[in-house]
Amino acid sequence: MLAIYQPIVRETAISFEVEPPSETEFQQRIKSYQQQMPWLVCEINQEVVGYAYARPYHTRTAYQWSVESSVYVSANYRRKGIAKALYTSLLKLLRLQGFYNVVAAIALPNQPSLAVHEAVGFAPVGVLRRVGYKFSRWHDVGYWQLSLQSEQSFLTDGESINPPLSVSEIQKLPLWDEALTTGLLLLRI
Repeated sequence: MLAIYQPIVRETAISFEVEPPSETEFQQRIKSYQQQMPWLVCEINQEVVGYAYARPYHTRTAYQWSVESSVYVSANYRRKGIAKALYTSLLKLLRLQGFYNVVAAIALPNQPSLAVHEAVGFAPVGVLRRVGYKFSRWHDVGYWQLSLQSEQSFLTDGESINPPLSVSEIQKLPLWDEALTTGLLLLRI
């Protein structure tokens, strides 16, 4: 996964990191996110070709039903449905956990990322102008959002909802396998 991410950091403004994380730091990120949210990896012939994950949107308790998502695919495997497949499974798992919203922050311009996000249902909600500076240039960040639950499941004032389930809790459910399979069926390999 780090081999996929390193050139994105070094060669593009897709990530606003200016130096790739160390292997230890990257492993720590995975460990800290995957206890509560899925981290999915696509392997082809024992080679990691893409990954997608969710992380907390913000750490304050009132945000616990919202997450931020990311997806990355190896340059040699783009345009084969891998990002869409990973996202399809990730979004089904997040819905199963009880999350309500997913936010994606996309450095602009990035048409391939916009296309993938919109193909799985994200809608644009705003742009922050010139908020990132990388490669001697200012970059905008667009925000896309997807509601995971039906409009009827959003409660009225005074009602309460349960916190989202952990990954270990939903792994025990039969719908876990169904969610993963749904994404796999979209691969064009």
